[in-house]
Amino acid sequence: MYIPAWRNILARMDLDAVDRTILERLQIDGRITNAELAEHVGLSPSASLRRVRALEEAGVIEGYTALIDPKTIDRSTTVYVEISVVSQEESILDEFEAAVVTHPAVRTCHLMAGDFDYLVRVEVADVPDYEKIHRTHLALLPHVNRIRSSFSLRSICDRTAYELT
Repeated sequence: MYIPAWRNILARMDLDAVDRTILERLQIDGRITNAELAEHVGLSPSASLRRVRALEEAGVIEGYTALIDPKTIDRSTTVYVEISVVSQEESILDEFEAAVVTHPAVRTCHLMAGDFDYLVRVEVADVPDYEKIHRTHLALLPHVNRIRSSFSLRSICDRTAYELT
């Protein structure tokens, strides 16, 4: 996704205490009304809204979403997949990255430094469900040299909010 250079600059803007309080509150409850947010941070509703809009326009706030408990939608098994590709050539990385994001079970994919090239998180119903995805998607990704999968037994910590103080 292309991000204009000015947006990157604004995203690094200095956040004051009010901005940080707004961001902390929105991370806790993204559906809070502007009036409630304004009261929480000690601003008028119009000043609060201007601050939120500025944070959105600067790219500090990327969007809003609902968090779903994966167990309630039959995605209780988390698998971390280490994938190595045949080369670090730009075109090979580009082809792999374009293909890996096409499967909806792939929740995250990170280019890594170290013993493997990519770390992929997949959320599935169970081991047979993962096997199907492994055979029909992961193993067929372009330029894959090696795949190593690790199953999460349970989540100890899975934060969505950043500490801003």
